[in-house]
Amino acid sequence: MDGKTMRLTYEGLLRERMASGNWRWRVRVEGNPARRISLTVAPDHPEFHEIYLAARAGIKQAPRGVIVGPDRGTVAWLATAYLGHLHAQVAAGQASPYTLKQRAALMPLLLSHKSSTGRSDGRTYASLPAEIPPHELVLFRDSLMATPGKAKNMFKTLKAMYSWAVERGHCATNPAASISVAYTSQGGATAWTLADLARYRERHPPGTMPHLALSLFMFTACRISDACWLGRDNEVTRGGTVWLSWQPRKKGSSPVDLPILPPLLRAIRAQKIVGRAYLLTDHGKPFASPEALRNRFKDWCRQAGLEDRSSHGIRKAAGHLLALHGATQYEITAVHGHANATTSEVYTRGYDRQVMAEKAMGRLDGMEW
Repeated sequence: MDGKTMRLTYEGLLRERMASGNWRWRVRVEGNPARRISLTVAPDHPEFHEIYLAARAGIKQAPRGVIVGPDRGTVAWLATAYLGHLHAQVAAGQASPYTLKQRAALMPLLLSHKSSTGRSDGRTYASLPAEIPPHELVLFRDSLMATPGKAKNMFKTLKAMYSWAVERGHCATNPAASISVAYTSQGGATAWTLADLARYRERHPPGTMPHLALSLFMFTACRISDACWLGRDNEVTRGGTVWLSWQPRKKGSSPVDLPILPPLLRAIRAQKIVGRAYLLTDHGKPFASPEALRNRFKDWCRQAGLEDRSSHGIRKAAGHLLALHGATQYEITAVHGHANATTSEVYTRGYDRQVMAEKAMGRLDGMEW
């Protein structure tokens, strides 16, 4: 070679400085120059030439033995890193596994949403730079208008994720911090009527597991996240009466202590198979998760012709019935395990007005007309 070193030319190879000050290498895909693939190694890596050729062909390749993750600095990368942090928190007992499950379930919706502004128009959020502009997130919020509960949970997740990212230097600001979700719920789960309860019990008579499930929800107003593990270990006898005592798994909930009313006690004692939990699968084992019990309960509802009913609707029915029979919002707070009484006000608001209206109109009874 006459003492000279041959210099290779890599067409479409780009060296770019990132906001962090670091450099990255990207390659334009041959035949589609608008598409660029980030390389997983620098030019001094022994496998660089092979990885470069794969990128030119439109394939992102990692060094042998390395698994490729999302491009660093993208929303997908940030979401993956944040969920990894949440996993570590759960393992350390510093976060609820239900929080992790909810936020992990929301991430595909975030990552698959397509931008409709500027140069990113048509691109999914997954490939965008991590710090999405606030105006873009406002449009994302508006796209969730029909599902206010999901919108609120999504932006609660985004605010937490970006707060975590700012603390660790991954983002300069929290673009979701000032965005509010003011959409109002359309009522949530449908509360069961007395006719619904009768129809279900007609299909699932005493002694069956579906009947016990209904009784447990109705006479404890427990959440499904607690119903899947509540059992005889939670029973306490006080003055000859059997009580249920438990700490709800939902973060921030207050402990619950309730006497087991005769209908529920009969349903519990009628079971021929006894396990660690009250509610058992067809194989006699506790349900593996709240979701497993939720799916099974939906099956039992469908069998009774109640396709649009849920366990949470029974909890609402219990709250309304307690209010109808004179329970105050503070009493309902104790039954439902709410952290504060204002949460229970939804059950008493309408019935308090009915009682006050009845008393007010009673003052006109002796009026001459």
